Amino acid sequence: MSHDSTAAPEAAARKLSGRRRKEIVAVLLFSGGPIFESSIPLSVFGIDRQDAGVPRYRLLVCAGEDGPLRTTGGLELTAPHGLEAISRAGTVVVPAWRSITSPPPEEALDALRRAHEEGARIVGLCTGAFVLAAAGLLDGRPATTHWMYAPTLAKRYPSVHVDPRELFVDDGDVLTSAGTAAGIDLCLHIVRTDHGNEAAGALARRLVVPPRRSGGQERYLDRSLPEEIGADPLAEVVAWALEHLHEQFDVETLAARAYMSRRTFDRRFRSLTGSAPLQWLITQRVLQAQRLLETSDYSVDEVAGRCGFRSPVALRGHFRRQLGSSPAAYRAAYRARRPQSERPSDPDGPMGSAGQPPVLSQESPVPSQTRRTAAAGALSPASSLSTATDPGKPGAELYAAGRPSLPGQRSAP
Repeated sequence: MSHDSTAAPEAAARKLSGRRRKEIVAVLLFSGGPIFESSIPLSVFGIDRQDAGVPRYRLLVCAGEDGPLRTTGGLELTAPHGLEAISRAGTVVVPAWRSITSPPPEEALDALRRAHEEGARIVGLCTGAFVLAAAGLLDGRPATTHWMYAPTLAKRYPSVHVDPRELFVDDGDVLTSAGTAAGIDLCLHIVRTDHGNEAAGALARRLVVPPRRSGGQERYLDRSLPEEIGADPLAEVVAWALEHLHEQFDVETLAARAYMSRRTFDRRFRSLTGSAPLQWLITQRVLQAQRLLETSDYSVDEVAGRCGFRSPVALRGHFRRQLGSSPAAYRAAYRARRPQSERPSDPDGPMGSAGQPPVLSQESPVPSQTRRTAAAGALSPASSLSTATDPGKPGAELYAAGRPSLPGQRSAP
């Protein structure tokens, strides 16, 4: 469902109150925030580019707490405005928050709540989503953040519908983006929403970035995970699943191993990872297929069997949905980038006599890990890579039906 058909009318229905003006953008900065994310809205909304056809915004840089504000590299910033200036803004941007484990200042949260109540558009870039969540502005809403912090956001704020696949999520009057450069994507989207494609395209040319990036965060995910989730007892079940990906089993099997009902297991799994267990299982099978395609000479049919897919057709379908290419094309492209001396020659070597997953070289995209670490890593945002569930089960195409026509964007359902 496109942005124009849902989120835009809802946003248009909200009227700015008091002294707030649509063209005024307030950027809320905190001490300890990364300089790159902080600079994105300053560059997009704070520079006059009317000569290039970009309508001008009026920028107010506001300190979210007492200064001076220290940022990356020990730099000290002095914001020209305090929280009181937010009362004039039609858009308030929180580009980052210094810690996903510490609460933001209550005064700043109150200012954000008041701005939202008065019709302002609230934007969180990267870890700025944690500030919006702490203010209660994401309750019951779809949102995203950097893939590495998505599980923590989902666990700490269970009422937020976290989707770590997206570059940004537009829910009308509240918007969030993934990490770092995805903040540029969201800011360009805001300009496009306010002033049209031509203005956004002109700004993108000035910034030397694409007007729209295709895809989401899938290509950037790895198996990293905050330790607080990796230490959960559920990681033992995940460890078993990873060691038996070559077998055909389903989520009911995992729930039984966890001594839980399917419903309880699904709820517990979602609270830890922000994704459905079936999504996670399919994604891990695809990741295993990637590794085998990179490190072995097994045929695609053999790879499908060694990753627990019921047929090569199932592998090809899920592989293409997640990675945008066929298994054969992926292998060809991967090997074209590898020296001949590093390419596999022994089809029995990578899996070993017991049919276990390969131990990859240090240069491989996925490092070898211990059993416990692998389990922790697997409970990661990579679990939300898939845009479709098992087509043979109820709930197929869980997310695909709601994906918008513009890649990298999710609008209000």
